[in-house]
Amino acid sequence: MNTGEINRRDLLKLAAASPLLLGAAPTPAASFAPRGTAEACIFLWLGGGAAQIDTFDPKGRGDGKKRPGCYYESVTTAIPGEKVCEHLGRVADRLDRCVLVRTLHHSVVDEHAAATNMLHTGRAVSGTITYPSVGSIIAHERGAAGEAVPAYVVIGYPNVSRGPGFLGAKYGYVYLTDTATGPSGLTPPIDVSAVRRARREALLEDLRGEFLAQHPGDPLIADFAAAGREAARLAGPTFMGAFSLDQEPAEVRASYGGEFGQRCLLARRLVERGVRFIEVSHNLNFLNGTGWDTHNNGQLRQHELIQELDAALAGLLDDLSRLRLLDRTLVVVATEFGRPAEFDSGGGRGHQSTAFSGLLAGGGLRLGRVVGVTDDLGKTIVDRPVSVPDFHATIYAALGTNPAKELETGGRPVPLTDHGKPISELFG
Repeated sequence: MNTGEINRRDLLKLAAASPLLLGAAPTPAASFAPRGTAEACIFLWLGGGAAQIDTFDPKGRGDGKKRPGCYYESVTTAIPGEKVCEHLGRVADRLDRCVLVRTLHHSVVDEHAAATNMLHTGRAVSGTITYPSVGSIIAHERGAAGEAVPAYVVIGYPNVSRGPGFLGAKYGYVYLTDTATGPSGLTPPIDVSAVRRARREALLEDLRGEFLAQHPGDPLIADFAAAGREAARLAGPTFMGAFSLDQEPAEVRASYGGEFGQRCLLARRLVERGVRFIEVSHNLNFLNGTGWDTHNNGQLRQHELIQELDAALAGLLDDLSRLRLLDRTLVVVATEFGRPAEFDSGGGRGHQSTAFSGLLAGGGLRLGRVVGVTDDLGKTIVDRPVSVPDFHATIYAALGTNPAKELETGGRPVPLTDHGKPISELFG
């Protein structure tokens, strides 16, 4: 054979070894993706739609009647030239540990549930497929980082958008409402000793085995048995011990503030024990239970929510830094959409998804910067738009997961994100 020739078989070998040699595009799963150093994620959820113009993207002051604008004054931050709301004073001093993303956007406006689904799954609600949440995907891809703890915990306000979708119940969350006692279903009776509990569990395991043998291949029975085993595993001291917040120094607990802050403290304790992804909902009973949904007169008490966020987030950042956990813990602040600069007839704000803010902190990212610019009313993106899939891709990349990887449901490949790309300037 002439040395200048390459036969068909050799050509195929070369193509397999290097698709780019022949101009072929690499498969999505093989595409380059930056990798952060985060081993866990604490996802702070501001349910109801936090007004970016009153929190992380302040503009000129409005009067609440005729002149659109911010409801509060703004203060300087640890990022030169950048400001945030006056009620975020503690966070402002720590913003060099954070990244402000001011140009998040999507197309869902009217429905809170649909927008919440978008921010948790990165996709619109579908009539044919239930997509997994970002927490469930991380649970699927990374699993728990410790023994005898779940991979995924939700503290506060769960709904279907937080769930595992087509990944199945194995990658769902453990739901908590009480930061002091933990999940009541896992709390053993105080009059039953550890020895008696072990005997009971051994007996239950024998019964599970017999029942599974009588119903081979039944997925519901298998799931029921798996749930029982998981409950027994989590009922031990490793997971349940996280709820003893009174073990923390009084000054540490005080630094986090009220109930939302105590939830954030619990999240830090869960990270220490190896829980991979914790969502903490800020859904306290302010504003008649509407949270950050500040229509009408809800605007008048929004500062209470902002102050709660300020104390909790600042306390969390300080605590993670003190324990040298911030580089390997990604903190995310997210909400379903923002609010327009114009006030409604009741003195509050409507919905806006054309531009709103999120925050990232720690996780080995390049911090102390702002991504994106909006116009003078915080309504239109002027520079560096970041889609929700891009935001998710950044979270996945920070946690060492390739956002271009494909999952599979019913033989159909489904990428982790809907064409999302990580915010490249935050890596490397």
